[in-house]
Amino acid sequence: MPSYRHLYESGELKQRVEKAKELWKSCNLCPRNCGVDRSKGELGICRTGASLKISSVLPHFGEEPPLTGEKGAGAVFFSSCNLRCLHCQNYEISWETWGKDVQPEKLAGEMIRLQEAGCHNIDLVSPTHMVPQLLQTIELAADMGLRLPLVYNSGGYDSLHVLKLLDGVIDIYLPDMKYADEAVALRLSGVKQYPYYNRLAVKEMFRQVGPLQTDKKGVAKKGLLIRHLILPNGLSGSFSTLAFIRDELPRETPVSLMSQYHPSYKAKDDPQLQQALSRKEYDSVMDKFEELGLTEGYQQELSASHTGLPAFRDRADSPFVWEDCNE
Repeated sequence: MPSYRHLYESGELKQRVEKAKELWKSCNLCPRNCGVDRSKGELGICRTGASLKISSVLPHFGEEPPLTGEKGAGAVFFSSCNLRCLHCQNYEISWETWGKDVQPEKLAGEMIRLQEAGCHNIDLVSPTHMVPQLLQTIELAADMGLRLPLVYNSGGYDSLHVLKLLDGVIDIYLPDMKYADEAVALRLSGVKQYPYYNRLAVKEMFRQVGPLQTDKKGVAKKGLLIRHLILPNGLSGSFSTLAFIRDELPRETPVSLMSQYHPSYKAKDDPQLQQALSRKEYDSVMDKFEELGLTEGYQQELSASHTGLPAFRDRADSPFVWEDCNE
């Protein structure tokens, strides 16, 4: 039984909803600590007030194999983001905030629809800035009979006090570990101290859910799976990130090494981001993964940079041209 069912039945989930709403009044849902009163409609960096805004809800087959299985991950793409990545492939929803305001009851019903369609989980994509609305939705969905594992699929810039509100709610954490260098993170994603907060968050996520656990068919039920997008010119600091994972987490912690970088959006104007990832850069990270003794993970073929580019505005019900493949 997913963790949140126990919290729902005990009444603790309702209390978590109220605690999260208190964070709106001087918003510190992420390490930006904007301090705006979102309960009154004030907007911080994420440009999100108290409404729940989403762009797409669909079975998604572009995630890692333990998440997609045979029936797909039940993806919920939230509009906007607490990061400002120059190279974001989802810029239509992260930068341009395309999407629709919905009531939590509506989204809860959509989660039930995904469950009825056979999806293996509810995949919450970029949820950090909407945790209060999300918790309210989960409570309603649990009341409707939701029993799928919940995946917290974030950019990895998360605050410990918010993650602790999610303890026992989230079954699977899927964080990015984007950068190992503070200056690079500030320039490319507009956030301060990304490596510091990211690494604290990942360790807290592991504390909550432990190593990735799958059923007999290889479908994830609980645990941590880390994503790392390899950027050109060494911008992602892959060697340092992999060393951190080896030193601070069990070596069997699965890492999804992603080669799907594509110079999207504002990356086209940045000299270091304009080019695609080279074979030499890609192979060097694969070699380092093995050299460090890491044993579990997923690796994309270098050709993945040409697949799965989304079009949320034109095809909200099916935004992906074709899906990324992981080995």
